[in-house]
Amino acid sequence: MDFTFTEEQRAATEAARAVFAGVAPDGIPSPSLVPGAVADDFDRALWAKLADADLLSLLLDPAYGGSGLDPIALCLVLRESAKVLARGPLLESSAAAVAVQAHGSEELKAELLARVGRGEVVLTVAAHGRTGHDPAELAVSARRDGDGTWVLDGVQTAVPWAHNADFVVVPATVAPESVAPGLADDGAEGDATAAADGRAVLALVPRAHEGVTLAEQISTTGERLAELRLESARIAARDIIDAEGAWERLRELLATGTCALALGLGERVLDMTSEYAGKREQFGFPIASFQAVAVQAADRFIDLRAMEATLWQAAWRITSGAGGALPAAGDVAVAKIWASEGVRRVVQTAQHLHGGFGADVDYPLHRYHAWAKHLELSLGPAAAQEEALGDLLAAHPLT
Repeated sequence: MDFTFTEEQRAATEAARAVFAGVAPDGIPSPSLVPGAVADDFDRALWAKLADADLLSLLLDPAYGGSGLDPIALCLVLRESAKVLARGPLLESSAAAVAVQAHGSEELKAELLARVGRGEVVLTVAAHGRTGHDPAELAVSARRDGDGTWVLDGVQTAVPWAHNADFVVVPATVAPESVAPGLADDGAEGDATAAADGRAVLALVPRAHEGVTLAEQISTTGERLAELRLESARIAARDIIDAEGAWERLRELLATGTCALALGLGERVLDMTSEYAGKREQFGFPIASFQAVAVQAADRFIDLRAMEATLWQAAWRITSGAGGALPAAGDVAVAKIWASEGVRRVVQTAQHLHGGFGADVDYPLHRYHAWAKHLELSLGPAAAQEEALGDLLAAHPLT
């Protein structure tokens, strides 16, 4: 496989490194020392810098002030952001904007996209469903009302940055739709209902909106998440994306971006471990010279290389739309398996090799461990991804 990046993708990486160079991973209170949220808002100063560097509009078309790049470029930027634990909805806002750009109404695109690229409007996505284990689209039902608006009911858990985003993109399953009185061709009762077709739609739900309630949840990172509760929330038809496959593509981009975050975090943690092991001495020698230490570090290096290879394979599939023996969802599932398991093993080994120093709240490793656990939970257990991969293999037998 040739993972050579284009000149534009490399330029995006360099721009990201320049922006993130000034970010301190321990710039906010440690989640170990704060009973609630570590902060009320994401890093707005960093958000403004990302906008100035055109990194919030990376995937937007030039017509909306964007660079017109692809998900691979976004993953490269996310990889750099995770190395410093950058606090902001870069993945969620970028992915949601791509969904609006690809499938939204012209009115919606004209109103939102340029402002998202300038950092004036922030988007996030409710992607974890009611429990975090069930498909997100099944947690909310959507039905069309007689006046053309849509009515949403349901609950989504662990919505990132929802307390500070302007809109939450909520996947929902279309429920039985009422037929307006007098429209039945056969003279049947006008309030008869059609069977639900089960398709998923995406609704752009304003944070402050009638029928919308946010309850605070706290991540392992100490950041604020939200339980989003929708009770007969009425959403205008122009704010509904009803295109076939829109949610599937958004979900794959979110998953792949999360794998990129796991890779960047793991790479930084292994670098920290290497630096520490090269300086820490026991019996008059750096512990890095001990075979047991070197073997563990080498195993984690292999994990990271596998995480990297599977990430770029998945990113290339969803970027190019190229065919394969399995749908792109198969490559995404493989990337999630490696990212979920790999990032956990990397931080556990780092804690082990750092000894008690790794738990010192004045040293940033414990923060990386907390973020790694959040990413692992967001990706889901490897066993669940293996089951999904098995289902794909059963449905598309390799011949």
